Amino acid sequence: MRYSHTATCKFQVASWSESAYVDIDGEGTTVGDMYYPKRGLSKAEVSYSYRGDIQGTGTLVYVIAYKADAAPVLGLERFTGSIGGREGSCVFRHVGSQDAGSVSARLEVVPGMGTGGLEGLVGEAEVAIAGHSDDGYDLVLAYDIG
Repeated sequence: MRYSHTATCKFQVASWSESAYVDIDGEGTTVGDMYYPKRGLSKAEVSYSYRGDIQGTGTLVYVIAYKADAAPVLGLERFTGSIGGREGSCVFRHVGSQDAGSVSARLEVVPGMGTGGLEGLVGEAEVAIAGHSDDGYDLVLAYDIG
């Protein structure tokens, strides 16, 4: 689908709390306070901050399926702030995968979940992250507001 507008921003992880709820093999790695199963399922509660054409905060829950290669990641994020100068909130659906050094995901606006100036928002973005960045990560949302 083609959209009329784009909003460019950087986002940063403000907080990340993850816990395994299925450990298939009883094998994994502990990093700091977090345990990552070799094969299993975990839930991550995350907060993001956005700056640029998209300004605000997002809170979301990811479900991650760890396995030998790229782990599938699914999430729902409630964003509150402004997109292209319009204030409100919306919900993004995240579908992607991650491995030890990279993340790729598709974000889609969930129709019917917007409020205020973002009530009629539709759109999508692709995210590709390789390695850590202290400056944040690029995001370009292609969108329309009906």
